[in-house]
Amino acid sequence: MKKLICNANIVNEGQIFKGSVLINHDKIEHVYKDGEQIELKNPVEKIEAEGLWLMPGVIDDQVHFREPGLTYKGDIYTESKAAVAGGVTSYMEMPNTKPQTTTMELLEEKNELAASKSLANYSFYLGATNMNIRDLIKVDPGKICGVKVFMGSSTGNMLVDDLEILNRIFAEVPTLIAVHCEDEPTILKNLNYYKNIYGENIGCEFHPLIRSEEACYKSSSFAVELAEKHGTRLHVLHLSTAREMSLFRNDISLKDKKITAEACVHHLWFSSNDYARYGSRIKWNPAIKTEADRLALIEAVNNGKIDVVATDHAPHALDEKIGNCYKSYSGGPLVQHSLSAMLQLANQGYFSIVKVVEKMCHAPADLFRVHRRGYIRPQYYADLVLVDPHLPQQVTAQNLLYKCGWSPFEGTTFDTAVVTTFVNGIKVFDRGEWNEDHKGKRLTFDI
Repeated sequence: MKKLICNANIVNEGQIFKGSVLINHDKIEHVYKDGEQIELKNPVEKIEAEGLWLMPGVIDDQVHFREPGLTYKGDIYTESKAAVAGGVTSYMEMPNTKPQTTTMELLEEKNELAASKSLANYSFYLGATNMNIRDLIKVDPGKICGVKVFMGSSTGNMLVDDLEILNRIFAEVPTLIAVHCEDEPTILKNLNYYKNIYGENIGCEFHPLIRSEEACYKSSSFAVELAEKHGTRLHVLHLSTAREMSLFRNDISLKDKKITAEACVHHLWFSSNDYARYGSRIKWNPAIKTEADRLALIEAVNNGKIDVVATDHAPHALDEKIGNCYKSYSGGPLVQHSLSAMLQLANQGYFSIVKVVEKMCHAPADLFRVHRRGYIRPQYYADLVLVDPHLPQQVTAQNLLYKCGWSPFEGTTFDTAVVTTFVNGIKVFDRGEWNEDHKGKRLTFDI
């Protein structure tokens, strides 16, 4: 049976207008504006959305769902369920699992896992090393979201620091290259400086001084330099400093950009002023930096230098987060509340609602060339989210869906709440009720 979402306030393509959306199987059949006559020959399931916002599903281009090998922290099922509850209908997952996803065979094993477990749509990055250039240059850009390059400290052997290999990756890989940019020698120099003063008892407030502005800019500027040299499709992940904004353009449209930029929710929400309150719970790499950096990132989201907003969702067991800067793990869970947090920032006047949808839904689809997703358009997949703008939700340990069981947002009350999420036309989440019979689809990409 077809579904008709009725009388919603539709947020799409720079507009907010009252209307209805007809879903036929997994796709949108028609978008009706208020007052347009709706003539339906066959019975439909009517979903009343008066007073609610209807948005495209969020596409999160950077998550760590920890499967395989690290499933005590999270797995594809638990983290995709949390994502869907937060309005995230598609995700792109990183390769630093166990084993690391550095061959096409291992990548396809992840796709098989997701096909049986993921409640959201999915794609997986192939990870670069100093040794796997032959695998990287053979990737099919229609089937994977991109190649991930760690141009800074990483786990295992995924730090790519061989200059000849980096040049070959930037010159020869046929798909988008996504990079983590922090300069390892600069980080080690800073770490040794603070260890000489404090030993291993380094407070979390020193994290942004160890993983410093200099470390970020030195690596990011080098990545941009390589991309300009080779004509690479480069996407710089989780930018954290005002200084780095000088590397990116806002005088051309996203479809014409080859070098693009991402900010993450935690860098837009928190600042170094918050380490005293949250400590290691807000320890990420790259580090959360100053309030001036946070405001510069917000400005860049608004002016177009930052192209997309994502999460870098990276759950750890809570006991792994306990401790000081030297001992605690970096990263945290975010997908269940990323949209709510951005809408809260919009309510506070930092963004418009249409800007939030642009950066979390439209722009990721355009940047990665995702096939028929990210917009409310006829013949696009019906990945849709209903948000109640007047339903406060407090984040507590009891209502979290992450396997790790904690969130940096615990105790926060958001003014809005995701109430219903459709994935490929299926109402997967609806006011706390779940339909898990259908799984998400593998994302494909327009070449």
